[in-house]
Amino acid sequence: MLNAKTIEIIKSTVPVLEVHGEQITTVFYKTMFENHPELLNIFNHANQKQGRQQRALAGTVYAAAKYIDNLEAILPVVNQIAHKHRSLGIKPEHYPIVGKHLLLAIKEVLGEAATDEIINAWAEAYGVIADAFISVEAEMYDAAANQKGGWDGFRPFIVANKIEESEVITSFYLKPVDGRAIADFKPGQYISIKLEAEGEEFTHIRQYSLSDAPGKGYYRISVKKEAGMQTPDGKVSNYLHSNVEEGEILHISAPAGDFFLDSEKKSPVVLLSGGVGLTPMVSMLNTVADLQPEREVTFVHAAANGKVHALKDEVAATAEKAKVNSFVFYDAPTEEDRQNNSFDAEGFVTKEWLQENVNLEQADFYFCGPVPFMKSINASLKELGVTEDRIHFEFFGPMASLEA
Repeated sequence: MLNAKTIEIIKSTVPVLEVHGEQITTVFYKTMFENHPELLNIFNHANQKQGRQQRALAGTVYAAAKYIDNLEAILPVVNQIAHKHRSLGIKPEHYPIVGKHLLLAIKEVLGEAATDEIINAWAEAYGVIADAFISVEAEMYDAAANQKGGWDGFRPFIVANKIEESEVITSFYLKPVDGRAIADFKPGQYISIKLEAEGEEFTHIRQYSLSDAPGKGYYRISVKKEAGMQTPDGKVSNYLHSNVEEGEILHISAPAGDFFLDSEKKSPVVLLSGGVGLTPMVSMLNTVADLQPEREVTFVHAAANGKVHALKDEVAATAEKAKVNSFVFYDAPTEEDRQNNSFDAEGFVTKEWLQENVNLEQADFYFCGPVPFMKSINASLKELGVTEDRIHFEFFGPMASLEA
């Protein structure tokens, strides 16, 4: 436990972190990777180049300082990050390295304002926070390894099938090389793939949502080829599309993640997705169809047009065998889409549409997609009176804020 003086000092730095937090985390990552380049085998290089990881860490440090006298308030954030750490293979020995370079970054950015008293207080606070992460992650490692079909670290899986789902999304069906059982998962969770590509200095680890229901003897991921849509292009997604064929081996970690369907509930559920954000939603949909076919489901998917709309036939087939209302939005439909009546509405999912078409009083809402899509859905639901406990969402990549 931290003493009152340390808590007071940490809380006094909150305004400074609000202003300089991202500058501190930018210096932190730069210095840490210079001194420990081996950590580039774990961290996502694209998120570093886009500044997403720096912003996410700045937000976490700010929250830790703000709630240093009530760390239970950030337990959901700790739990979410711990899932990712376990999936990536972050271990206790990494924490002292992070702590050392975080303190160095605070000192460098704040200069003389970072007094010995402040640095010592942050060193003490970091130790408490690191211990919390290590403890939570130890339990997760143990659970992942000792569950039925579970394992520790990365396990070899063969690409049993590779199926093109749209012009930009391809599904990979993964089965264990050893032929033994695989760990169960909750619909909405993800796996990590560790890729050692020829010509690359470092390994690359990426997380992909599982896109089918559990209990089928395989894992399926449906990967969007990120080419010409961001800077830099998606190194791993492009490699999977272009270089990984059926029969090849991929190394993956056991399923993880704190975003998943509550299959214990029987209340209506609304699944909303944009683009490749449909992958965890399809997993949830297929699970409900398998286990709770009488549960009321509204499945809403938004895409540019039919060329990039993946898993459409699968969703339609599932809707036929369960209590599912499915709606498709295209914001840039092709003439073929129009002729075939292959979508239900043109444009975007609006607050007015939600008000008219979904069960706002009872349903749980799950959504995933591009950040602008998620911000719009989140704001609409709140304006329509949906309570926080019924709103669930997943970011692909580092955490961000959905608030305006």
